[in-house]
Amino acid sequence: MTTMKRLSSLAFTLLLASVACTQAQQDSILPVADFEKQVAAAKEKVVLDVRTPDEYNRGHLPDAKLMNVNDGNFKQQLSTLQKDKPVYVYCAAGVRSNKAAKIMRQEGFTQVFELKGGIQSWQAAGKPVTK
Repeated sequence: MTTMKRLSSLAFTLLLASVACTQAQQDSILPVADFEKQVAAAKEKVVLDVRTPDEYNRGHLPDAKLMNVNDGNFKQQLSTLQKDKPVYVYCAAGVRSNKAAKIMRQEGFTQVFELKGGIQSWQAAGKPVTK
């Protein structure tokens, strides 16, 4: 096989792997209805609010645990969670939860699901929050 064919083959393989990873991450970003159904159906799970304590105190999803993604000890806090159990992550609008989900996947978490649009979309859909 020529060097050019090998390079082309390698580039194609990398492209396929990249597309597969991107699709898997997109599949883990759930609209409100799907997020709510999955949280309700999961027996062992963590609902994780990655906003600031002030935001959390103004209202959060029922049974949500607070771990501010922008805290310097976020990774250390993650070590208290089981990596093989589902974790449902949200923030205000989706940016910080995406950041948290990426960190969690890098740390070995296998089931990370994000709430598309964050708590803003949750509240816009008329879903309950706890204070």
